[in-house]
Amino acid sequence: MNATRLSIACVSLSIVIGLFAVAQQTDQNQNPPDTKKSSTAPQRETISRPLSEREKKKREEKLRKELETPYRKWLNEDVAYIITDEERAAFKRLATDEEREQFIEQFWLRRDPTPDTVENEFKEEHYRRIAYANEHYASGIPGWKTDRGRIYITYGPADEIESHPSGGTYERPPEEGGGETSTFPFEQWRYRYIEGVGTNIIIEFVDPTMSGEYRMTMDPSEKDALLYVPGAGLTMMESMGLADKTDRFNRTDGTHLGTPFGGETESMNEFTRLEQFANLQKPPQIKFKDLESAITSRLSYNILPMKTRYDFFPVTDASVLTNVTLQFDNKDLQFQLKDGVQKAVVDIYGKFSTMTRRVVSVFEDTVTCTTPPEYLQDYTKRKSIYQKTIPLAPGTYRLNVMAKDVVGGNLSNYEVAVTVPRLDADKLSSSTLILADLIEKVPSKSIGTGQFVIGDSKVRPRMDDVFKHDEKMGIYLKLYNFGAEEGTHLPSGQVEYEVVKNGTNERIFNFTEDVGQIPGASTSQVTIEKLLPLNTLVPGQYTLRLKVTDKNRNQTLTPSVQFTVT
Repeated sequence: MNATRLSIACVSLSIVIGLFAVAQQTDQNQNPPDTKKSSTAPQRETISRPLSEREKKKREEKLRKELETPYRKWLNEDVAYIITDEERAAFKRLATDEEREQFIEQFWLRRDPTPDTVENEFKEEHYRRIAYANEHYASGIPGWKTDRGRIYITYGPADEIESHPSGGTYERPPEEGGGETSTFPFEQWRYRYIEGVGTNIIIEFVDPTMSGEYRMTMDPSEKDALLYVPGAGLTMMESMGLADKTDRFNRTDGTHLGTPFGGETESMNEFTRLEQFANLQKPPQIKFKDLESAITSRLSYNILPMKTRYDFFPVTDASVLTNVTLQFDNKDLQFQLKDGVQKAVVDIYGKFSTMTRRVVSVFEDTVTCTTPPEYLQDYTKRKSIYQKTIPLAPGTYRLNVMAKDVVGGNLSNYEVAVTVPRLDADKLSSSTLILADLIEKVPSKSIGTGQFVIGDSKVRPRMDDVFKHDEKMGIYLKLYNFGAEEGTHLPSGQVEYEVVKNGTNERIFNFTEDVGQIPGASTSQVTIEKLLPLNTLVPGQYTLRLKVTDKNRNQTLTPSVQFTVT
């Protein structure tokens, strides 16, 4: 017995020693000793190399994407249901946080019912609805993501709500076939009127999974819990033997309703239900539209008619020369005989401001038109044109122009949203394509100064793009950021000019030139100045198309503009 106990003790001791050895070996494998710390050899110092331009750009791009996170949340969560497709597309094209901030401020301003006050009632109500939806309609997902939450956030509280939170016995209305059945939990929301959708809008939400997540449906039979039970939950016509329940599954209108008792109503018509369902998916119409919705003008009052245009000529990636051009018909001006000449005077006040109306730049000028009295009749048949050049950073602005005829007292008030483009150093870009009635070189002392001067040329735009048969049409365009050709470091590409008669697609004119042969061409900038005689063109409307190709970067631009020959 003692020998046996001694043997057991030895075996136990051997097992313990073996386990300890295995544990120690495992610990060493998982946590190997730090040989660097125990080594007495000198450590080699690591020298960090400077980042390349490509690495810097990658880091900047990564940082930009990280910074976009709150804006992505604003786009995909905060305003997901109320932003229009055009606004969403415009927001995605923005390149800087400043532009996004301006867009967001303007987005809410467009919807503000009282823009002259500090409070924005629409914005406050919108976020109140989101909070309410999250509190009352959450069901495993946030309330704002549910169908009820979306409708509530978009259209507000319903005028009437019929709620069946437990389902149960339900008497069908005649348009659904009548008869008695049992239902899943469901709700019916009724809106007296929804702009862009219609009147007496009834929206049905059903919870077929009994999980608390109601989903909007256009099929009233989806709430029928006895739909797939033979002989149960029959409609009025089925109870009288005038219809068969299996007929419900042969319908082609997307529902499993029984035969309506008394005929189909307009609200149950297949196309009416489909149209309503589709309209409810759209963002609501904007009640308080602002001028930024598109780059088009609106005259608040126009006692003094005025034509306006603006053109962009990038200088750097942070500065763009914006040319504002105004034109008046002399016949609309009041002339006064003074000091032996007929004189008309127009005071012009212009202002660029952010979408929140923070003033960025202001210009003021007085324009005078004079003519001898004997030439007044011919002079009133002409036009007077004025231009101001303003350097602006890329972004979206409000342009307000007020013009006053000093003699007659007539006014013109013009407001428009202007989006100043950004120059991308890695992409082939262009300025505005201008059709001009005058292109000429200026003296060296006048380079870059004065009205209509762009660089060393005077370029006067034809405001209506209408030219006479015996005129020459000027074509002016600046191109930026061509790729450099190895060896010569010159741009490599071509510009193709094409004139097509509208309505016939008849090619009237076609010409191609090498970019490297254009005078003064460089990789940073190429200036196109052409005069096109129009005496070979018959009266009508035409389109000028340019195709600019950068062969080094394999990039293409296709600016175009329409004009009329009389």
